[in-house]
Amino acid sequence: MRKLSTGSFLRLALIALALALLAACGSGGGARPDVVQAANIPASFDVTLVAEKDTQFDYQDAPLTVPDLRSAFRFRKDEGLPLSTVLLKRGEKEKVRKEHISAILRIAGEMDFKVYLLEKSGQISELQAR
Repeated sequence: MRKLSTGSFLRLALIALALALLAACGSGGGARPDVVQAANIPASFDVTLVAEKDTQFDYQDAPLTVPDLRSAFRFRKDEGLPLSTVLLKRGEKEKVRKEHISAILRIAGEMDFKVYLLEKSGQISELQAR
């Protein structure tokens, strides 16, 4: 049998460490970095939005652009209606796109509310701005 020298042992240990780090980085499963599994999912949401084409949102059966949605949310706040949780889900013919997510997160940052995403699998996750 052959003895391992200290240098060979250290090299093997470094290679094993590098492989472990590489495996840990690559095991994300393709999850988006701005989506966090919600620990405390609310039982109901104050507002439900549906993603529509051309970065529009369906809010109370009306298609709204991003500026119109911002105005509708300001109106809710001015009227004293609750606006602390918003659920975003995909439309019948449109999926939730990055543009939808960035637009709603910008509005959420301005108006201080939380945004949740209903994923295709039925799981609800909280969206957070980076």
